[in-house]
Formats: sequence, C-alpha cells, structure tokens
Amino acid sequence: MTGGFAAWLVAPIVMASPQGFSGQDLGVQGYPTSVEATGDDGRTRTLSATLENGDDRELDRLIAGDRIVVTGTGYNADLGIYVAICAVPQALNEKPGPCLGGVPATIPGELGEVGAIEYAPSNWINDQWAWRLFGARSFDDRGQGAFTAYIEVPGFGDENVDCRERACGLYTRNDHTALDDRVQDVYLPVDFMG
Repeated sequence: MTGGFAAWLVAPIVMASPQGFSGQDLGVQGYPTSVEATGDDGRTRTLSATLENGDDRELDRLIAGDRIVVTGTGYNADLGIYVAICAVPQALNEKPGPCLGGVPATIPGELGEVGAIEYAPSNWINDQWAWRLFGARSFDDRGQGAFTAYIEVPGFGDENVDCRERACGLYTRNDHTALDDRVQDVYLPVDFMG
C-alpha cells in the first residue's frame, strides 16, 4: 500500500468519535423479527430478519445452515457495520460479542459483483470503495441508510461463543472504523433448537 492510500484508509479509524448509544435496551422481549431504536445521534434504525428456509420456525429455533436475510434502514452509511450473531453484552457500553464465525476477514481480494448474494456467518457493510476491496458489501441506499445482509447460521457455537450458554442476538454494530461507538448496536434475540 502506498502511504497516501494507507493514510486515507486509516484516517476514519483515528478520527472516529463515539456518537453514543443506539437507544435499544438489552432486554428485548421474545423473538421479534423486527425492532426499531432511536439512537443518541437522532437516527431511528430498523432491523428486520426473515428466515429463508425456516418453514414454520422463527428466530427462536435456529439450526446450522439456516439462511437469514437481514435488512436495515436508518443506519449511518458514513460508517461501516458488521452483521452477525453475537453474544449479548452485559452492559450497553460493551461491544456485542464474541460473534459466531468471528467478524468478516479484511484480506484484500477482488471487488465482488454489486448486488451479489453471498451467504456467510457474518457480513460487512461499508460503502467506501477501498473497503469493498477487502470484502465489504455496499449499502443498498445511502440516503436511507438501508442495507441487506445474508447470514448463514454456522451452528449454536464455535471457538468464539456458545449460544447455548450465553444469550445471543442477530446484531448490527459499527465495524473496525468505529469500534468504540455503540450507536449502531441493534439486535434481534435468537436461540437454537436442541
């Protein structure tokens, strides 16, 4: 990487200042397929999920291999987000996690086809062209802060977290460019069969 390009990538990380909290309580009741929260930044975020292959199951009876289409609106498209099933933190000021499957890799690769559907344990949404080289998907609509993510459930646990032992949720959270900012931490509770 050239010095200028590296500085351009690193600048948002160094310059990021936390915007506060998402406005969502950690005690979401039941297993809704959609939640809404108004953050300290004044944005109202909506997070929704549809279990593609669940037949009559919902987010409280997930199994390995389930595919979930996750949509959101109201997000700040100037910041990137991770979407994954993560452990619910003990307090609002703690980052959700660890997450099943970890967070998306940030290894440079080919720029994926815009709009391509690729299911994975976690998705990375970031509109910056350079981050897309590292595997990020674009926001569907920057003005609306709208995105679509495609999650394939790896199972109830891995080396990072066991969702039979800890409460977990399908989360959005800021990516590595604003790790300490909790304003986009929105979640839908999940549970697993068996």
